[in-house]
Amino acid sequence: MEAQAQGLLETEPLQGRDEDTVTSADFSNMLSEEEKEELKAELVQLEDEITTLRQVLSAKERHLVEIKQKLGMNLMNELKQNFSKSWHDMQTTTAYKKTHETLSHAGQKATAAFSNVGTAISKKFGDMSYSIRHSISMPAMRNSPTFKSFEERVETTVTSLKVQMK
Repeated sequence: MEAQAQGLLETEPLQGRDEDTVTSADFSNMLSEEEKEELKAELVQLEDEITTLRQVLSAKERHLVEIKQKLGMNLMNELKQNFSKSWHDMQTTTAYKKTHETLSHAGQKATAAFSNVGTAISKKFGDMSYSIRHSISMPAMRNSPTFKSFEERVETTVTSLKVQMK
C-alpha cells in the first residue's frame, strides 16, 4: 500500500510526456469558480515571479560581464585559458604519456640509424674519391670491392631502417 501511495507523491519534475498528459486532461469541470479564480491568480503571480527572475538573471549576467571587463578577462583570454587547461589535462593522461614515450624512442632510433648511414656514406665517399682518382674508368670503379661493399652496406642500412620503422 505504501508503494502505491509513494507513486502518487513523486518528487521528480514533470517530463515532456507528463506535461502533455496534464495539459490534455480537462479539470475545469471539477473546479469550483472560487478555485478557478485562485488558480488564475496563482498563475499570474507565477508568471510575474518568472519575469522578475529572468530580469534578475539578466542583470546579474550584465554585472558578470562588467566585472570580467574590469579584470581584463575577455573571450579570447578565456579561450586561451580553457585551451591551456585542456592541453595540460591531455598531457597528463596515460595514453598521451605512453604515445610520447614511444614516439621519442622511435625518433632516437631513427636519428641513430641516420647518423650511422651518414657516417658510412662519408667513409665510402672518401674511399671512392681515392679510387676515382686512381681508377681508369667508371665501370672499373663499379666492379671494385670498395664500391660493392658500399652498395651492400647501403642496402643493409635501408633494410634495417624499414624494419625498425614498422
